[in-house]
Amino acid sequence: MISLGSLFSREPAPMLGIDISTSSVKLVELSRNRSGELVLERCAMEPLERGWIVDGNIEKFDEVADALRRLVRKSGSRTRQVALALPASAVITKKIILPGGLSDKELEAQVESEANQYIPFSLDEVSLDFCVIGPSATSVGDMEVLIAASRKEKVSDRQGLAEAAGLKPVVMDVESYASRLAAGRVIESLPNQGADALVALFELGSLTTSMQVIRNDEVLYERDQAFGGAQLTQLIVRQYGFSADEAEAKKRSGELPEDYRQAVLDPFVDTLAQEVSRALQFFFTSTPFNKVDHILLAGGSAALAGLTEAVTQQTSFNCMVINPFDTMEMGSSVQARKISREAPAYLTSTGLALRRFHQ
Repeated sequence: MISLGSLFSREPAPMLGIDISTSSVKLVELSRNRSGELVLERCAMEPLERGWIVDGNIEKFDEVADALRRLVRKSGSRTRQVALALPASAVITKKIILPGGLSDKELEAQVESEANQYIPFSLDEVSLDFCVIGPSATSVGDMEVLIAASRKEKVSDRQGLAEAAGLKPVVMDVESYASRLAAGRVIESLPNQGADALVALFELGSLTTSMQVIRNDEVLYERDQAFGGAQLTQLIVRQYGFSADEAEAKKRSGELPEDYRQAVLDPFVDTLAQEVSRALQFFFTSTPFNKVDHILLAGGSAALAGLTEAVTQQTSFNCMVINPFDTMEMGSSVQARKISREAPAYLTSTGLALRRFHQ
């Protein structure tokens, strides 16, 4: 079993959610007020240089560890317990049906036996975990169990990164699971609390756009496309002759020439909307569905001016930018105006921070 706890374990003590992505590390810390409502205590972001994280692999360990230390220092948090996540590509998951009424020891033995059929590595090489979902919908008296496995070095890399920054990893999650947990709060705010709605969640990352189609907490379809915000940075470099670092900094601050929107941003937004439409077409052609009820956009590029309108025009479906902090109380250290602009980028780290309350 996994040494640092569990891919699905829960810790009640204060805990940071830390998302390690290709372009940045992001931190969120949540609490509850006396009424039981969520409070955003802290959030912070620290950029990473290109090549430090490649395809979810930590290529420059010391540099990323330094960035993580800066992030924690910038946030001002004294909490040391953290929830981290692995990219979905690094984790094998499978739902299985097992007999009900098994003891913990019998359940663990059964899971290990079943896992051998689905995992293309020796069990000695993987961190294996499982979570009982509930009674089987198709087999009376049986239960549905989710098993998850990842190569041990993938887990230990992130564990070591946290420890190098003086943190204690207590939860190792999967990025797509964490983002769905955070998105779930937003879906509940949709008409009829989102019941039976077909929701397409797009996370617009630096190099990759990830799509999940969700209905009633069930994932119907997943797809990644090699397209993201880094392409906008490259367009800025080509248009104005900035270095890549200058272009990224100016993109974040908004300090760009007057013709930026017309010459660079609007064409990129149109292309991004076309990519969203293309991903949906793949979903429609490979499933019985031909429409979605809502499109939710998250990630660093989600709040680009005109994007929701362009997506709605391209797809004919309702589109909105997701704010994982919506309805939360803002803590005294949070700069509300800045956060409202950056909020879509914090979806996964918010989901990780929420693990504190999902025991």
